[in-house]
Amino acid sequence: MRCLVVDKMHESLPAMLQKIGVEANSEPTITRDGIKKIIAAYDGLIIRSKTFVNEDLLVNAQNLKFVARAGSGVDNLDVGYLKSKSIHIINAPEGNRDAVGEHTIGLILNLLHNLQQGHQQVTQYIWNREGNRGTELGNKTVGIIGYGHMGSSLAKKLQSFGCKVIAYDKYHPNFKDDYAKSVSLNQLKEESDILSLHVPLTSETLNMTSIPFFYEFKKSLIFINSSRGEAAPFDSIVNALKSGKISKAGLDVLENEKLNTLTASQQKNFDYLVESNKVIFTPHVAGWSTESYIRINEILVKKIKSLF
Repeated sequence: MRCLVVDKMHESLPAMLQKIGVEANSEPTITRDGIKKIIAAYDGLIIRSKTFVNEDLLVNAQNLKFVARAGSGVDNLDVGYLKSKSIHIINAPEGNRDAVGEHTIGLILNLLHNLQQGHQQVTQYIWNREGNRGTELGNKTVGIIGYGHMGSSLAKKLQSFGCKVIAYDKYHPNFKDDYAKSVSLNQLKEESDILSLHVPLTSETLNMTSIPFFYEFKKSLIFINSSRGEAAPFDSIVNALKSGKISKAGLDVLENEKLNTLTASQQKNFDYLVESNKVIFTPHVAGWSTESYIRINEILVKKIKSLF
């Protein structure tokens, strides 16, 4: 089998594929038109984020048997089209779930204990102990929306802190494990002190946190999003911060992550978030650890081997 790799992947991938009888051709800088011209010669396609895979891209892909996405989400795949052509879809949420869980806890602890603020003040020769008094996670209820690989990984890692963990998942109601209690969305909105999103990007989750969303929560929230930025648009977060429905936020993902292409409205909202001193940003790296970079390859190769 021959496989075309069109994104930058960890250097271990070609050797892993070779061991299972798959010849890899790595073309990390190839253009969309370039893919169209050569895809007929390949049985597999491995992508990360830059390429949208649909009928237009695969018009010449008569031999394609699988598309593998090096990550968890498949929102850059036309799933319906691929299924109609009996092309297998492979992804690797198991590969970066630990990284996402750890990163999310890092954002929560940073916000609860004012780590970023304290650092900035000390570097400016401000020694303000009382103004940086922290709040313990063990006294909080963490609500998780989306209880798949990422949400359950976070819940498992939260156990040692002694906090209460509740979760809502529309497609896995009444799940049972040792790490979180399955609750209704209404109960989650009633009890949560901290809200962490772990949802894929679909037509149902696009703009999920519309402005009324945060007003349905009883308490003022610490809000964390390490899933997809399009699920939580800027205006809803800004509105909730201004009203006090969100006290602080940790955002690893943004509605528009190409910061030099922000619309006028997005720019205004982004500037507010930056200047509020209530928001911590990271550049979509929650699942981007050194270990996950390799582990994702291992998961993809294992699944390709299992299929073929």
